[in-house]
Amino acid sequence: MSAHAWQRSSYCAQGEACVNVAEAPTGAIALTESGDPTGAILRTTPAAWAALVRTLKENHAHG
Repeated sequence: MSAHAWQRSSYCAQGEACVNVAEAPTGAIALTESGDPTGAILRTTPAAWAALVRTLKENHAHG
C-alpha cells in the first residue's frame, strides 16, 4: 500500500466506484479509485483541487 493517508469520499455508498483523496508528501493532492487504490494515482495542485471542488459544489447547488 502507498504511504498516502487516503480518505474516501463522503458521498461514497457501499460500492467500489468511489474516489479516494490524500495529501502527498510533496504537498500535491493525490486521487485514486477505491477499487484499486494502489493503481493509477492522479496528482494535482492544491489550487486546482480547490477549484474543482468549488465548481462541483456550485454546479450541484444549481442543478
